[in-house]
Amino acid sequence: MSTERTLPHVALSAHAHNRLGLRRTDDDWLAARTADPSTRVLLVAGNRLRPVDGTVAWVSPEEAPDGLPVLLGEIDGTVHLAVVVAPEQAPGDPEEWVPLRAVLGLLDDDDLARAPLLMHAIGLAEWHHATRFCPRCGGTLESRAAGHELRCSACGRAQFPRTDPAVIMAITHGEGDEEAILLGRNASWPPGRWSTLAGFCEPGETLEDAVRREVDEEVGVRVGEVRYFGSQPWPLPASLMLGFTGRAVSTDIDVDGAEIEEARWWTRAEFEAAAESGEIVVPRTVSISSSLIQSWFGRPLEGPGWG
Repeated sequence: MSTERTLPHVALSAHAHNRLGLRRTDDDWLAARTADPSTRVLLVAGNRLRPVDGTVAWVSPEEAPDGLPVLLGEIDGTVHLAVVVAPEQAPGDPEEWVPLRAVLGLLDDDDLARAPLLMHAIGLAEWHHATRFCPRCGGTLESRAAGHELRCSACGRAQFPRTDPAVIMAITHGEGDEEAILLGRNASWPPGRWSTLAGFCEPGETLEDAVRREVDEEVGVRVGEVRYFGSQPWPLPASLMLGFTGRAVSTDIDVDGAEIEEARWWTRAEFEAAAESGEIVVPRTVSISSSLIQSWFGRPLEGPGWG
């Protein structure tokens, strides 16, 4: 795909950081970096961040409160850490702390260079929040490897962060001006919001079959050819979004009525008119869903329903 690097979701992965995995158990090195005023620290309250002046604040180690230290890695020679604290211990007004999804819409080009660090930090914070006891014996867990391992104090079993694979897909049918994309509305979304379909991969299932199953279950459309598009970390709470395109072999829609409230086919002309008028709102431009839609549409779309 010649335009791959310009697609919206690529902005979140174009600046992958050096995760410094071999340093996670080097206590002397970690102590030195924690004392280094050039090190940058992200404060996470539970699983939330606090924007300051419209951006994400990184502070010096001296300014960071006590909490769970997490080594994130290095960008351009600067080491980045996170400190995770309980929400009730977070400084400032609790209303100032917002989910990652709300922060992503604030990021400018400079912030996007450190966006993978935010994904890394929130993913680990979510994991620590959800993994409180040993799943084997129920014992207490102790953080190791700079926040990347939990070890049971009773049986010694180690736990590591998990990532759940989820498929997200742009399903199309037709050719030329009549080619249409399948979008759906979740029953819990605000009026007018539409997106590509998505769902989790089940045990023993290929990703391609997960695409076909999810589309069939949610809207009753059968899918034939499936092709890989790209991926995006999505720690909300612990997903890796795996994007696909697919070609429908049936077009009749029968929504499940549970997760999906409404679905329909949109030609490019119909989609453009609805987005420009504000009739529909599609995902924010940093999401892989936005990239899937934009890749199908052929160019960025201007209008109140885009981004």
